[in-house]
Amino acid sequence: MNNTIDFAIEKLDKWIENHDWKAYDPFDGLSSKYTKQLTLNNPILKIILQQSIRRFPINLRKILAIKPETSSKAMGFFAQGYLHLYQTYHSEIFLDKAIYCLNWLINNPSDGYSGYCWGNHFDYQSRGGRIPKGVPTVVWTGLIGHSFMDAYELTGDEKYLSVVKSISQFIVNDLPRVQLNDSLCIGYTPQKKDSRLNNAIHNSNMIGASILARLYNETKDSILLNIAAKAVKFTIHYQLEDGGFYYGVARKHHWIDSFHTGYVLEALYNYIKYSRDENYRDNLIKGYGYFINTFFGIDGTPKYYNYKTNPLDIQCASQGIQTLTNLRSLDSRSIEIAKKVASWTITNMQDSSGYFYFRKYPFIINKTPTLHWGQATMLAALAILNHNLLKE
Repeated sequence: MNNTIDFAIEKLDKWIENHDWKAYDPFDGLSSKYTKQLTLNNPILKIILQQSIRRFPINLRKILAIKPETSSKAMGFFAQGYLHLYQTYHSEIFLDKAIYCLNWLINNPSDGYSGYCWGNHFDYQSRGGRIPKGVPTVVWTGLIGHSFMDAYELTGDEKYLSVVKSISQFIVNDLPRVQLNDSLCIGYTPQKKDSRLNNAIHNSNMIGASILARLYNETKDSILLNIAAKAVKFTIHYQLEDGGFYYGVARKHHWIDSFHTGYVLEALYNYIKYSRDENYRDNLIKGYGYFINTFFGIDGTPKYYNYKTNPLDIQCASQGIQTLTNLRSLDSRSIEIAKKVASWTITNMQDSSGYFYFRKYPFIINKTPTLHWGQATMLAALAILNHNLLKE
């Protein structure tokens, strides 16, 4: 199995370099130069355009003049993957690539906020409203923050720790919070100061909490721990009886998918690890049991929703492999299932040129090369799995 993963990583690494760290994004449909003509700046028409480009089984982006771009979230996941490859093979080439990605992030933040933060390189429109290009999100910023902490812990370079300290200032000072008794939910973006419960999203709240807890472990800043603890308490309050988590509190957000569930569980795992707060250990075990029993077929097929498999999406595969590997201590089946998911994904969704397809449908494959949603997350996931297989 290791040789298969090695070869898949090698091909993907070459593809990334050959394409200058650029590709598409599932939600970049509003980057078309024809957007104004096609949507008349109407929010509903923008949603239709964006979702049509995302869901259409053939890539329409060249026709609509949407260019491949570098993504901040992708550079965060690339850095994570290359740091794991460096730990595994001790090759300076991988460390150099990780440093390149981290330096790119340092040089390309969202401007005008209390600290380092990152957002989309495109406008985004949904039922929840518009997130303009460059407006940062706690999801992207928190996940990138973990990559900087990985780099600091591996290299000892204080520069990376200072970036995470700066990230914490963005989370503490710029993001709204939803209050619920003695708990809180960290807001998704700083653009809306609306603190209604209707806006509470669990994966973003938990990702924000996890990076604050990890920084607390280094600095012992009790303010960070206090916010993280209240945020975790909020989401745990809404954990379902079977262990699952809805995407958000509002009824319109009452769905359960695999990769957002993975985000929540890894964030909870990291909160417990770095805060040493064991109060939610049973919630973690229950949630992980739900995850491992719900989202994977016998052959390793990664399922999208808790009630159906399709669409077969590369993000479900990558996050599945990563979560199964990182939380392997919670269930003895984890690594074997992660290996099956990796094998299924390499066999069914990796192109001969090295990149991974976006989605696989019953009768057609959407072969769009998406950057963070696929290439970056798969590099990180395979590197993490490979490192643990070789280490053991």
